[in-house]
Amino acid sequence: MSLTHAQIEQARARVPRAFHLPLTLRLRRIALWTLFVGLMLYCLWVFNFSPTRIWIGLGRLGHVLGFMFPPYIWKSWPEFSEILKGLGETLSIAFMGTLLGAIVAFPLSFLGAKNINRLNGLRLGVRRGYDIIRAFETLILALIFIRAFGLGPLAGILAIAVSEVGTFAKLFSEAIENTSTKPIDGVKASGGTRFQQIRFGIAPQVNPVILSILLYNFESNVRSGTILGIVGAGGIGFLLSDRISAYKWDEAWSIIFLIIAMVYVIDHLSGIIRARIIGDWEGTK
Repeated sequence: MSLTHAQIEQARARVPRAFHLPLTLRLRRIALWTLFVGLMLYCLWVFNFSPTRIWIGLGRLGHVLGFMFPPYIWKSWPEFSEILKGLGETLSIAFMGTLLGAIVAFPLSFLGAKNINRLNGLRLGVRRGYDIIRAFETLILALIFIRAFGLGPLAGILAIAVSEVGTFAKLFSEAIENTSTKPIDGVKASGGTRFQQIRFGIAPQVNPVILSILLYNFESNVRSGTILGIVGAGGIGFLLSDRISAYKWDEAWSIIFLIIAMVYVIDHLSGIIRARIIGDWEGTK
């Protein structure tokens, strides 16, 4: 039964408090909004936010952006080959780091999956290990490995690999836990061993998910490899940092454009791979 507008107004006149929020709830909302606004104003004050500073910064930003077009074109092959070498090195760092991380994480993921590892203490300990590894930012790991192994791509590869061990192991174990038990029961009913249950019952279900995770993280690691190069872990980031330090913004923007193009190509190719492999798998279910 629906009420008319006149009936609602009559009820509002009889019991006005029923149409308002309780006083405690209103005070709580006021306190939360006051805290939020106060925290925002405090952050602006601490970070020295001012209209003058923003205006000056926008002018400098416009000067930097003015070097974007027309793009800088390298006039000699030795100069351009150095850039191509840096791009290839960044790509190699991302590929090797992703691959090594996946190789180490894959067996660890089974120890963290509750449908595989029934020992709660061991499983929880392994999962906390995932969290500890993921707590370290890739850039911090790169600085540590640069200190240990020196400048160069090796530090970047190890930084990405160690970082991805925690990420891959967590994502792989979650994918394993979300698999259906029906294929496993079928293999078990036919007399399959525990290894065969994993090989033929679980692996076909998680392989497409694992492939998708690997491709996505590889794309992300290409971008991370650029940042690692800035701190000395090899790759195109070192050349980009060098051009920015020398105020050669025209060359820096051209390098950035090449990085964007490389990431776009990798994203396009990984999309094709996902569509072909995962699509074929879905069509056979």
